[in-house]
Amino acid sequence: MRYALLSDIHGNLEALDAVLAHAASRSDAVLVLGDVVGYGADPQACLERVAERAQAVVAGNHEHGVAGLLDLGWFNDRARLALLWTRGRLDADHLAWLSTRPLVAELDDATLVHASPAQPGEWDYLVSADDGYEVFGAFATRVCFVGHSHRAGVWSIGSSGRAHEPGAREVELEAGRRYLVNVGSVGQPRDGDPRAAYAVWDVDGRHVTIERVPYDLATTQRKILGSGLPRFLADRLTIGA
Repeated sequence: MRYALLSDIHGNLEALDAVLAHAASRSDAVLVLGDVVGYGADPQACLERVAERAQAVVAGNHEHGVAGLLDLGWFNDRARLALLWTRGRLDADHLAWLSTRPLVAELDDATLVHASPAQPGEWDYLVSADDGYEVFGAFATRVCFVGHSHRAGVWSIGSSGRAHEPGAREVELEAGRRYLVNVGSVGQPRDGDPRAAYAVWDVDGRHVTIERVPYDLATTQRKILGSGLPRFLADRLTIGA
């Protein structure tokens, strides 16, 4: 079984479609780790693609913000403006779907969560080595997949010690070790690479690959600017920041 794991799509339809096309021959099912909406100009289309294609979807902080489950004061000014804009373009059924996504799911010895498996509704970022090591006690499965920071990376612990690989691309799941994997961002990478990121988890082959996929960035930027969303949200996509 091979799973495509997508996170932080953020209303970027061109990136989502490019990733789904790329993943079609590389995976058997799609899993989504939250933040389908927010920032980008196509929240409805992205939500509908995900609802149709994904086997499991967990909630991110932007789902909770749009659905009124998280105070918008939690977000910075640009994110808050984008969430208000997004909320105005979704109907009651869309909002109900967003509000009923679980914070955590388990599947095939993996935990799926948007932010941290420890207090997932607090939306903590896992960035440093210690950030990751501290949460292994919060999940019981062999692997935990996360997003939220928009930066791919891997933490692991086992009898031979601890390891942290920011920006890892290939991960062999060794016997006797447990793993925490950030799959990166489909719609708004922040690691200096503007290409969309997602992960493929080969359960039987016991490895995870972080894939990078080019997409029609210019169209995405034109849509953001044409919608009246902040220019910053379009400009940052050029440099993956």
